[in-house]
Amino acid sequence: MLALMRVNEWPEEDRPREKLARRGAGALSDSELLAILVRTGIKGRSALDIARGLCSDGLPELASVSFDELARLPGVGTSRAAAIHAAFELGRRARIEGGPRPDLSSPESVYKYCGPRLNHLKKERFLALAVDTKNRLMRELLISEGDLSSSIVHPREVFQPLIQMSAACVIFVHNHPSGDPSPSQRDAEITTRLRQVGELLGIRVLDHVVVATNGFYSFQSHGYFT
Repeated sequence: MLALMRVNEWPEEDRPREKLARRGAGALSDSELLAILVRTGIKGRSALDIARGLCSDGLPELASVSFDELARLPGVGTSRAAAIHAAFELGRRARIEGGPRPDLSSPESVYKYCGPRLNHLKKERFLALAVDTKNRLMRELLISEGDLSSSIVHPREVFQPLIQMSAACVIFVHNHPSGDPSPSQRDAEITTRLRQVGELLGIRVLDHVVVATNGFYSFQSHGYFT
């Protein structure tokens, strides 16, 4: 019966916001929590209907959807997409900053940290992992998102946030949607350019790791930084 009614027509104790205030966030389902971010529905679909559709494949899948793709989904748009992306990012930062920070001292550890989230994506994502002097993660930055074959990476966009947070070292990561982690000539050129800029700015580039469904490639492990 509730599914046939608008959320604001539900009994107050069943509405997601009121339920959260009364019983706590842990009492709500994934779709109910997401409905709070969606806020309002559209013609023929309540906020909860939209939320159920968004998380039908699970929260990890939703978290990996790009902003542009999310904004284009029916009933979402830029405002709702921004709220959802912000919520995922806050949760990710709280997990990193509130507990033991991931140790990224080896290419294997970088792949373990990034691989599960990047391997299945259909577009390339280029990340900068700011690490401290003990190779523990300080902050993860999304630098760019490209098409099926490339990402657009500008040194200014890469290093500006690293400078602002006084990062001493950085590890770059990007995925290959093809499934083959073998680096392209362009990957090598980008790595060279970023290393040179990092040296000028005093931010050490520790590695550039390419991840894919068939494994990973580490520029550092292959002697590229020697």
